[in-house]
Amino acid sequence: MTASPPHPALCTAARRRDVVRADVLASLVVFLVAVPLSLGIALASGAPLMAGLIAAVVGGVVAGLLGGSPMLVSGPAAGLTVVVAELVARFGWQTTCLVTAGAGLLQIAFGCARIARFSQAIPPAVVHGMLAGIGVTIAVAQLHVVLGGSPPAGAVDALVGLPAALAGAEPDAVLVGAVTIALLLAWPRLPRAARVVPGALVAVGAATALALALPAVGRVDLPGTLLEAISPPTLLPDAPLLGVAGGVLTIALVASVESLLSAVAVDRMRPGTRTDADRELIGQGAANALSGALGGLPVTGVIVRSAVNVEAGARTRASTVLHGVWVAVFGVALVGVVELIPLAALAGLLVVVGLQLVRPVDVRAARSHGELVVYVGTVAGVLALNLLEGVAIGLVLAGLVTLRRAVRARVRVVEPEGAGPWRVVVEGTLSFLSVPALSRRLAAVPPGAPVRVELVVDYLDHTAFDHLDAWTALQRASGAEVVVTEPGAREHEDRRRHGYATWSQWQEVDHTPHGPLLAGVAAFHSDAAELVRPTLAELADGQAPKGLLLSCADSRVQPSLITRSGPGDLFTVQNVGNFAAGTSMRAALHYATEVLRVPLVAVCGHSGCGAMRGLLDGERPPGDPIGDWLASGAPSLEALRAGHPVGLAARAAGYGEVEALAMVNVAVQLAVLRAQGVPAALVGLFFDLATARVLVLDEEAQEFRWPG
Repeated sequence: MTASPPHPALCTAARRRDVVRADVLASLVVFLVAVPLSLGIALASGAPLMAGLIAAVVGGVVAGLLGGSPMLVSGPAAGLTVVVAELVARFGWQTTCLVTAGAGLLQIAFGCARIARFSQAIPPAVVHGMLAGIGVTIAVAQLHVVLGGSPPAGAVDALVGLPAALAGAEPDAVLVGAVTIALLLAWPRLPRAARVVPGALVAVGAATALALALPAVGRVDLPGTLLEAISPPTLLPDAPLLGVAGGVLTIALVASVESLLSAVAVDRMRPGTRTDADRELIGQGAANALSGALGGLPVTGVIVRSAVNVEAGARTRASTVLHGVWVAVFGVALVGVVELIPLAALAGLLVVVGLQLVRPVDVRAARSHGELVVYVGTVAGVLALNLLEGVAIGLVLAGLVTLRRAVRARVRVVEPEGAGPWRVVVEGTLSFLSVPALSRRLAAVPPGAPVRVELVVDYLDHTAFDHLDAWTALQRASGAEVVVTEPGAREHEDRRRHGYATWSQWQEVDHTPHGPLLAGVAAFHSDAAELVRPTLAELADGQAPKGLLLSCADSRVQPSLITRSGPGDLFTVQNVGNFAAGTSMRAALHYATEVLRVPLVAVCGHSGCGAMRGLLDGERPPGDPIGDWLASGAPSLEALRAGHPVGLAARAAGYGEVEALAMVNVAVQLAVLRAQGVPAALVGLFFDLATARVLVLDEEAQEFRWPG
């Protein structure tokens, strides 16, 4: 006899307990990461060390409560270290606090004016170059502290003074800093089970223990507790108002951009969540206004702590708020522990944090998009000049690169293999400025040789058309066959007429069974093979997909279509009903998670699913293969009838019983995968055929929502 499923109310209460437990545990992990980072960033900024803890408390509680990204953890960030250090050197700490408070008010104005979307117009190469420049500045400056000295004001001075610092290095400080750096670099390479405690805490803790035997090593010196460190800013600064206003604008812009970029990254790590960017700016602004008023560092959303928050299993914004509470308790009750920490340990931590801002993946991305000069120019500007001027240089270079692309066409001449025609491929904007290059390339084609000219252009002006037309006529006059094509033109026309072209919409009627398939293969070779060949060539030796997608075998569900993915992006498994069952599915799951190491596993159901309809229709004859397979969906049917919250939400939203069961089935399959201990993030999707919308399961609310 089958046991009755638990009552929905009991399920909801148990789920709430699980959420609370997950948030508390995640907040403790984030707290352990935040404390050493906050102290280190305050040290690198030239600010009082307690200012870092004040900012961590305010960022966690205020931005956590008011912000638009529930999983985003806010606090002092390395990205503003250079700016704050310069402000402290120019105006002093009290005026810097006033600048921070003013920047917060400006951020609130940004959010109320709903201009967050404009931050997306800043080229990634500029943002990544800015962060890399900041990272190098931090690392080089703090290396002086690891060597037993004091950090210079800028990157150039730090680099110039490095030989002298090496010559006068203090062995005890070097030992403490080296141990810190070594542990931080080695910690991520340990087995996952051994990395329960954050690496930053382990490194600083080990260095502090080592320093107990080295009394000559400089240590953190605090004037009092967190409450005693609170100091309001000066309201009438003895500094140039223009300089103060420039500092306000700089902190507001950098903090806003970094926070919004971090929020976007967190959304990608936690599918189903979506940041309210304008609300996030208001939350960040409120946090900065209060942090500055209390004598704290500027606050931004921090991707390192946010990633820890998500990976630790946080479910709601409560984890972010609680981490701020734990930092406050620590700053009030455990000041003596902080004063045991050697400065060289915090400097070693900052050296690693700074170098982590120089990410090879950003360099590769800039290079692949032809924006490496923008990235390098921004880094050089930040290092040699300052943050604002470096960003300005990056924006100018980005504009020049865009202008160059707008007036330049790429022309490739491909010699034939065997008796085939020559290929001339023209890409980009073909204007009069590109005619000299076009003429030079076309001259490489011998007279009388057959040619296929492929115009993959977004614009063709009159001068270029005349030149190409004259060359074509001349080549044909030499007895050669010349074919001029526009790859993708037919596809674009079909999409204009049909929205999306299926076989029946663009093929001629063919009554043979294999006709449509072979016609599709031929169209692939004609229209797409050359375009996708470079990508496939890179994937020829192996694959590294970004996730596994389990979806239904229904012909209307095309994984690559609904995810806009391409070759190498997704490891896909399709079966009737998208059940996480059967040997084939288990083998695919094992290969994807253990061999390919995919970070994400998604389950996608859909409307009008025949498998769900079959489950609702009841038992099938013994020995029927469909009936045997549908037995895997029995738990989903039982969950629907027991009042599963996903099913109740679906019916309340107006969906029919088949669709409600399909949604519940996705939630149940995710529970099955979670119970199996799948070492990857899990996400549920639902494809509504009638509206062509893909909904995402919000596991906290237990309902499917449209991410748009």
